Amino acid sequence: MNRRLAVWVVNGLLAGLATVSLFPLLWMVSVSFMPAGSASSLPTPLLPPSITFDNYRQLFGSIGMGRYLLNSFGIAVLATVISVAVNVTAGYAFAKLRFKGRDAIFKLLLGALVIPGQVAMLPLFLMLKPMGLINSYGGAVVPMMASVFGIFLVRQFARGIPDDLLEAARMDGAGEFRIFMTIVVPLLTPVLATLAIFAFLGSWNDFMWPLIVLTDDSLHTLPVALAGLSREHVQDSELMMAGSVVTVLPVLLVFLALQRHYMAGLMAGSVKG
Repeated sequence: MNRRLAVWVVNGLLAGLATVSLFPLLWMVSVSFMPAGSASSLPTPLLPPSITFDNYRQLFGSIGMGRYLLNSFGIAVLATVISVAVNVTAGYAFAKLRFKGRDAIFKLLLGALVIPGQVAMLPLFLMLKPMGLINSYGGAVVPMMASVFGIFLVRQFARGIPDDLLEAARMDGAGEFRIFMTIVVPLLTPVLATLAIFAFLGSWNDFMWPLIVLTDDSLHTLPVALAGLSREHVQDSELMMAGSVVTVLPVLLVFLALQRHYMAGLMAGSVKG
């Protein structure tokens, strides 16, 4: 009896914490469907007095949020594909291939983790300017092409792949590229999903770098466009919440779709030696 009561208490507490955590998101969605000015009334309503889609029509009509949505999606997808490809090849190389200076280079990369990303923005901007990548999608993707954390995660996971399996493939005449594509990549599926989520979320939510490198308004991403929208429509809480829903919904769907692989990749990467 006491055990059953304890289960109910624990589940009740977890449900309460989940409700508290989700409440701001649910209220954001609710406000986005309210008529203009409804959210500013007292007492603040939890549910819309009448459901309207005018805020979303204004976002994708007069404001042109669809363009910014496509910009964010294109940059995030391109950054994710390149980041996963670079991180998985580099992580596998540090885990299973032997070359001069491997351990020293890896330790140097780990040391870069303590350097804030904002410190590198100015040197990176000055490097990209002579290349003509400023105010271009290519310039927005460059910082996301690889990450030290991604390389480290793949390395920890790949170290668990048996060396005997790779040696057997080499004995059968398989080249390194074939071994990587037919043996290593399928075994790294969970960590690939984890890297894809991290890369997509990082690129989609990034605000500072797109603000610096993309000077043309038509190239802006959703976070930058939403910040500009907040300055122009500071009193339109319903419109701002609709913009927030458009910004949050895609990454939430991506996370929910890949949640199982994401958790598997994190757990597997944490226990590899």
